[in-house]
Amino acid sequence: MAERNNDDEEEQLKLAIALSLQDQPAVNTGIQSMRPETPKEIIDINSSDDDGVTSTAKLMAHPVSVVKLPERAHGIVGLDRRAMEAERLARKRKASASPPPRRHRGKHCPGMEAPGLVKDSPTSMVPKTLEGSERASISMPHIESSTQGPKYPNGIVRKSWAYGFPRHEDIKIEEVFERNDLNLAVLSSFQWDVEWVLGKLNAANTKMIFVMQAKEQSTREQYERETASMPNLRLCFPSMEGQVNCMHSKLMLLAHPTYLRIVVPSANLVPYDWGETGVMENMVFIIDLPRLEGNRSTTAEDMTFFGRELIHFLLAMGLQQEIIGSVYNFDFTATKDYAFVHTIGGAHGGDTAPWRRTGYCGLGRAVRELGLSNDQEIYVDMVTSSIGAVNRGFLAMLYLAAQGDDGLKEYEWRTSAPPKSQSNKRSLGSSLVPAVVPDGFFERLEENFRIFFPSQETVERSRGGVGCGGPICFSSRWYNAAAFPQRVLRDCKSRREGLLMHNKLLFVQPKAPSNPSRTRSWVYVGSANCSESAWGKLVKEKATKAPKLNCRNWECGVIVPLNQVQSSSATTPLPRTLDSFESAVPVPMQYPGEEFGSRKPWFYAEQ
Repeated sequence: MAERNNDDEEEQLKLAIALSLQDQPAVNTGIQSMRPETPKEIIDINSSDDDGVTSTAKLMAHPVSVVKLPERAHGIVGLDRRAMEAERLARKRKASASPPPRRHRGKHCPGMEAPGLVKDSPTSMVPKTLEGSERASISMPHIESSTQGPKYPNGIVRKSWAYGFPRHEDIKIEEVFERNDLNLAVLSSFQWDVEWVLGKLNAANTKMIFVMQAKEQSTREQYERETASMPNLRLCFPSMEGQVNCMHSKLMLLAHPTYLRIVVPSANLVPYDWGETGVMENMVFIIDLPRLEGNRSTTAEDMTFFGRELIHFLLAMGLQQEIIGSVYNFDFTATKDYAFVHTIGGAHGGDTAPWRRTGYCGLGRAVRELGLSNDQEIYVDMVTSSIGAVNRGFLAMLYLAAQGDDGLKEYEWRTSAPPKSQSNKRSLGSSLVPAVVPDGFFERLEENFRIFFPSQETVERSRGGVGCGGPICFSSRWYNAAAFPQRVLRDCKSRREGLLMHNKLLFVQPKAPSNPSRTRSWVYVGSANCSESAWGKLVKEKATKAPKLNCRNWECGVIVPLNQVQSSSATTPLPRTLDSFESAVPVPMQYPGEEFGSRKPWFYAEQ
């Protein structure tokens, strides 16, 4: 049944992509295979030019050739350098003013395309200013250090800025990058507007690594060829083998002379996700870690849980070893109260139980690591921009993980053999065996778990209208299935009236206080939506009969605890509000949210 649900989800994704691409021309790069000639060197975060010394390690990797692309080629970048230069000068004259939002009522929202590479200009894909007859040296350029230094040494969560709204607890992409002294930018995204990204960076001086989705080898080779003459750019392609279908994680490592900025947004690297069209909003976690003085570095044994999991994720993605090693040259002490959580695409099994470290199993492990586990009932409020073929079994997996379970409790419920008298009786809407599930569990689950997703009416009345609802995905087939728990849905409306949400959030809090000295409330901020593809599923491996976690996506996020002192030791249920979260995270949606009743959710593919 789970396999069938995954197939359905894949089918719906393909349909949504096809619909959004209806008006786009076919892609044809016209690039021919060429013999590689020029070697690449390795980029190292650790290289700092504040003392005029570059310590970049050099390594002869797979050489690539310099390719002169056809005048009307299409592909990864699709850049018109003349237009870019004109835009740059215009921006300089007009400061950072953004275009006013328009109310789009058609079926297409300008600038909002299908997943992947969204720009497709009929011009050279490589910026002329970055081309050269040889692959340029990638030694770290000398850039003056920022006089302000780290701005977010303790970590912070912000909403993405949105055009037309007052500035309050928000941040612009320019403020995230702070490009003037940015030495290296490692950027990971599901969807890209490469021209726009390069316009936000100092591409001539900043070394860049783009972590991108490329399922096929031919696609990876095409992207490598198209960027071969861009001296400061390297590409990284996480494994997409087997069941893996989506490199959905959003992550930035931004190396400045005196600190490393780690950014985990829900936003893709496209202008509408960062508020420039005034129709969409996202959330961003940011923390600045100071560079250790002298030649000191953090040992693996002394690294925080956050740091260990970040490095584990970077290794799994296939990022260059020199960059991963240089991460140890920053002080991770301020991350001790946070947890970096991830979903690594693929099948995770074996004697060392790697499944405990990623997906929803890793979420539960992280909750325990931070001392936030709770064996009593909790409230879970989930904000999502995409819902898969969800049933009560999936909700149970996520709910128990939010309590601190590593996935085994629900797995054992699901795989335990029921008594013969109940061998043909299974709980509606899940594969859990009723004989081993605690009485009343599902009723309490649906009472305590809420999913915030917009209604058709909310999207229609938004600033962008139905044409800008493409990034928000759900299927009526899944919604109307007997297995789907409709009563958990709430209409997701932004506090900034008229904005649609691309957020992925989990607000978790105890239903009743269990420790009078400290709350166990926390928030997840990241890329994972409400689907099995995003969080994985623990199954029994046929050969060994041992647990194995199947993950179809790459995802990442951060757990942000509240760490507040509770004012009461009462054990009665607390009022269900999100007021206490405001000290840690700007709550973006209206709460408690309206039940759908006779209204229907937003079904993009059916517009």
